[in-house]
Amino acid sequence: MPKWPQHLEGVGWSLAMATKCRGGVGKLRSGLPGTRAKMKTPAPGRACGIVLVLLSLATLQTLRAQKNDIDIYSLTVDSKVSSRFAHTVVTSRVVNKASTLQEITFQMELPKKAFITNFSMIIDGVTYPGNIKEKAAAQEQYSAAVARGESAGLVKATGRKTEQFQVSVSVAPAAKVTFKLVYEELLVRHLGAYELLLKVQPQQLVKHLQMDIYIFEPQGISFLETESTFMTNELAEALITSQNKTKAHVRFKPTLSQQQKSPEQQQDTVLDGNFIVRYDVDRTVSGGSIQIENGYFVHYFAPEHLATIPKNVIFVIDKSGSMRGRKIQQTREALIKILGDLGPRDQFNLISFSGEAAQWKPQLVPASAENVNEAKSYATGIQAQGGTNINDAILMAVQLLERANREELLPAGSVTLIILLTDGDPTAGETNPSRIQKNVQEAIDGQHSLFCLGFGFDVSYSFLEKLALDNGGLARRIYEDSDSALQLQDFYQEVANPLMTSVAFEYPSNAVEAVTQDAFRLFFKGSELVVAGKLRDQNPDVLSAKVRGQLHMENVTFVTESRVAEQEEAFQSPRYIFHSFMERLWAYLTIQQLLEQTVSTLDAEKQALEARALNLSLSYSFVTPLTSMVITKPEGQEQSQVAEKPVENENRHRNVHSGHTLFRYHSMGDRASRITGGSSADPVFSKRRGWRGQAGVFDKLYSFPTRLGPPGPLHPPHLPYPSHRTTWGPTLPDVMSQTTTAAPHPAPIQPPSVILPLPGQSVDRLCVDLKRSQGPTNLLSDPGQGIEVTGHYETEKAHFSWIEVTFKKPQLQVRASPEHVVVTRNRRSSAYKWKKTLYSVMPGLKMTMDKAGLLLLSSPDRVTIGLLSWDGPGEGLRLLLRDTDRFSSHVSGTLGQFYQDVLWEPLAAADDSKRTLKVQGHDHSATRELKLDYQEGPPGTEISCWSVEL
Repeated sequence: MPKWPQHLEGVGWSLAMATKCRGGVGKLRSGLPGTRAKMKTPAPGRACGIVLVLLSLATLQTLRAQKNDIDIYSLTVDSKVSSRFAHTVVTSRVVNKASTLQEITFQMELPKKAFITNFSMIIDGVTYPGNIKEKAAAQEQYSAAVARGESAGLVKATGRKTEQFQVSVSVAPAAKVTFKLVYEELLVRHLGAYELLLKVQPQQLVKHLQMDIYIFEPQGISFLETESTFMTNELAEALITSQNKTKAHVRFKPTLSQQQKSPEQQQDTVLDGNFIVRYDVDRTVSGGSIQIENGYFVHYFAPEHLATIPKNVIFVIDKSGSMRGRKIQQTREALIKILGDLGPRDQFNLISFSGEAAQWKPQLVPASAENVNEAKSYATGIQAQGGTNINDAILMAVQLLERANREELLPAGSVTLIILLTDGDPTAGETNPSRIQKNVQEAIDGQHSLFCLGFGFDVSYSFLEKLALDNGGLARRIYEDSDSALQLQDFYQEVANPLMTSVAFEYPSNAVEAVTQDAFRLFFKGSELVVAGKLRDQNPDVLSAKVRGQLHMENVTFVTESRVAEQEEAFQSPRYIFHSFMERLWAYLTIQQLLEQTVSTLDAEKQALEARALNLSLSYSFVTPLTSMVITKPEGQEQSQVAEKPVENENRHRNVHSGHTLFRYHSMGDRASRITGGSSADPVFSKRRGWRGQAGVFDKLYSFPTRLGPPGPLHPPHLPYPSHRTTWGPTLPDVMSQTTTAAPHPAPIQPPSVILPLPGQSVDRLCVDLKRSQGPTNLLSDPGQGIEVTGHYETEKAHFSWIEVTFKKPQLQVRASPEHVVVTRNRRSSAYKWKKTLYSVMPGLKMTMDKAGLLLLSSPDRVTIGLLSWDGPGEGLRLLLRDTDRFSSHVSGTLGQFYQDVLWEPLAAADDSKRTLKVQGHDHSATRELKLDYQEGPPGTEISCWSVEL
């Protein structure tokens, strides 16, 4: 049985091709990982442009084209994750098989937090490198190109998690090009896990396609899980994972036949989607882990088993007119869920605002069941209208907290949080952003933490970011999409469980220098505090550290130490370690923190911080918001290709829709090369994997001179059904061959509420119709299996409005509704749209979804639970069961009872279509009826089934 990958985040690569015909001079673009070719045609007639694009590090996709002219014969990704710091190398090798000059394009998407460190092209043995310069110097070169009339124009766009990079070059017939891109990032712990994302979308068969991920965590790897939107059982054979206590290796190397979509579509690839690996590390020392390599150290701190500190939280909700419709509906939905997650020791209040602010209660109230239910009713009635008075709303929240503090109503040792949600700039009351920021900072005075959520792109993100960072919090963007409510809930889970306050790291001053941020206002459950620094020349034999902070009712000091020689020896494996990675980790973290500090500092100090960040960016060859990469090209081609990174707010008016990556045809006349930037949002994994809506001053984009043309079509993936799906296969029966000669207008045969397979009984299946509305119902509960299934069946519509499956090991909950499937693990929720392929493997459970809308939850020793989005007669949500012989003797529930002591009475003598079914001493009348079997997909198959009504 194949093993599964362990750790990937922020790696994505894909290949794509596109064709477009236009009159005049034609350009043949062969989009590969970073290359494109153009061709002049002798006749002024039609010419078809072909683009083949390889996106590395988050996505590679484009349109279709002639696949024989440009051949990607090798595509590799090598990622080394050393103590959370990921160093990824993407290499694509391409050959121009055409008889004419062609323009080849290398395109890729990067995680927003990643810094490009190197890019090069090798053309016929000659290397053309990318040089990183101060942005101003690179801009001069770029502007000169514009003045010469060369194609130019920076395109800046950001998505939820990734940013685009693209470069093009002209290639002679039979010439080969190698593109190589290197980038680095520090993986951030989010709700108890690190995550590496890879998007695989070649849209072309690649002879040598290989991905290797090496993970080394000296603390030990506590769990690994994988998730994919393209994997099949056959393709899974190409995925191998090996792991010991501290190391893991994931290799994905599919053959050409494994890449094929089907025998009928031998030239099309099945590789099209996301691949994710999540993992966490062991934490046995409460003082954290100090790791040392080549004269630098990093200290990871995330103690386990600390009690949650009670919190006083005020939710400040924008209900202005611009929130009308879907936004306010999703906000209400999220707020109701969040209120239900408040702890019994918490206090809270609600403030809603438009042109004026109004508080729900005159003071903070305990999160009792009665108060929470009343608050939910209030939230349900919030209506959107009016202007946006952010200033008064936040000041009202501060006044509530200050009054409670004066009146000694705040529990000792508790923390105070203000969470603001708004979708627009201030339009009522005080509207000057600078004065609002000043008013709020003076009012809070370091006593409370303010978190700002910007809903959509009509709000100034830089305004919210400064507002939050000035006051001990952070800002997030909430993307307008079907999962916006889950994004809000996901953010709340990040801050729902404060464990420590006023955390300070202390090291011997004679032992270390150049230490990164070492004081933090709050530490939350599921996150991690990271401090890095440099050892002084006289290295100590042992590096010790103290971490001081406040728990709920006491001060605490953690002490830890690390032996330098032992740590240096641990990082010697070249396969898993890249040289001087910890020094680069230190530089990366220092730059990120310096850039963050510039948001909330005055001009003079800001310039000093930017100068430090710039020097480090140039010294370590990082493309940051302060630097740009200039791509050198062969003689005679454009020399003005500049890669830059914008901040989040620069594209505030751009609509980003999840599920779409911007791929466009580029028209350049005779100019052969360009670099463009763009971005994509990830519809399937928008909430999982690190804070998906996270954005800020660190966000960057690689953008280059270009002219954009009309977008081409995207081709969604098509995957074969899992080979194990026999009973629930994808084949559609011939409806005409099954029609019967009944009445002229027979009533359509309907599916039952549930079909239960009954292995080992005299009747092999039972159709159950739920006729009485019972509200939420316990359908199945089996302590032996660690499974519980609940649901709400709507008798009027004859389908489930929701079904929820809960597993004890792993602790996981799957809630299916007609709209989507939400999977929650470790307080982290992920939404998946129906009929989007999914293949997720975690310890003790496999979760798959096919394009027919069948979600299967299975493991070798458990009952398989199926959830189906059924489009046939009686359309709606359906439940399926398989391997029911694995139920334990303790199974119970409305459906579970049929797997206990069941006795079928003999057929009635007068009517062989009726018989009695005895279940745990109760008689049920069973009738032989025609039913529609929904298990094989629409339109279903007519079956004769013994049916009971409940």
